[in-house]
Amino acid sequence: MLSVNLARVRPNPDAPSRPTGIDKSAVDESVMVRSPGPMRDGLGSGLVGDTIGNQKLHGGDDQAVYAYAREDLDGWEALLARPLRNGMFGENLTTSGLDVTEALIGERWRIGTDGPLLEVSAPRTPCRTFSAFLELDKWIKTFTTAAKPGAYLRVISPGVVRAGDHISVDHRPDHNVTIGLVFRARMSDPDLLPKLLAADALSSELKTYVRRRVESS
Repeated sequence: MLSVNLARVRPNPDAPSRPTGIDKSAVDESVMVRSPGPMRDGLGSGLVGDTIGNQKLHGGDDQAVYAYAREDLDGWEALLARPLRNGMFGENLTTSGLDVTEALIGERWRIGTDGPLLEVSAPRTPCRTFSAFLELDKWIKTFTTAAKPGAYLRVISPGVVRAGDHISVDHRPDHNVTIGLVFRARMSDPDLLPKLLAADALSSELKTYVRRRVESS
């Protein structure tokens, strides 16, 4: 893990009257990770000291931690011709050497030797705040086309994380529902939606969405 990133709270560039925690920066200290509770009524982020601006759409147990690969940030740097520091995509954990897009729903990551156990639950869905923060026109379409969304994780057991911790995959479920597959099914290829039902650990919000779409088709 290259860095642990916490929010620098600022006005939301898409709605200046509201704060946002999308602007995250690497911190040197250790950070406690725990389950934040429900999306709307809980603590928001799974990381102590982090901030979720819009708890109607972000945070909560199924989106407790957001991870993004440094390799994918490097690809975006080349495409966008601009530097992207760790945390620039709003991720809590910037990883290295781990293919986040190919992570399986329900895959479990152990952080460090005494750190938390996290479970992959869903891909990130791009929003207007993300686009406005990066000041990029048509960013949502560009991000969707690339289909490298990063992964949300829930907290199975709490613990402390710090930059330099090793991430080990403790468990991989017996299905092929990856973060990339879920993202494509949700954002661009609805014919893939029935495949997602094989993943019991899919976020509650996405399970409800998939079942509604499949039952109505």
